[in-house]
Amino acid sequence: MVLETISRIIKVQLPAYLKKLPLPESIGGFTKLTVSEWLRLLPLLGILALLGYLTIRPFLPKKKKQKDSLINLKIQKENPKVVNEIDIEDLNCQNVCYCRCWRSKTFPVCDKSHLKHNELTGDNVGPLILKKKIL
Repeated sequence: MVLETISRIIKVQLPAYLKKLPLPESIGGFTKLTVSEWLRLLPLLGILALLGYLTIRPFLPKKKKQKDSLINLKIQKENPKVVNEIDIEDLNCQNVCYCRCWRSKTFPVCDKSHLKHNELTGDNVGPLILKKKIL
């Protein structure tokens, strides 16, 4: 019963619908169509637009997505919590930058990996900067 209905739609009703459409002979003929003729063309134009979009969609650029919802992807994963302690008195430099994005190859020290992370994800993370006061 269902297949007979689909067959009837494809063989009888669709050709009859297409024959009744006010398709002009040239591109310029579209400017002469009335509002009611345009309304009769809308379903066909909508289907053609949808098919066109579905055809080109695989070739459209993909949106950048964050790979994971996890922030720490690889550093000290064997530990339940990553904690690094550094005594400020032991700082050898005046300024030291520590990583907060978890992407640094020199973790816990920042190597500016957050710049690429921010570009890919739209995040705004930056380093923790410790400054040693000079007395």
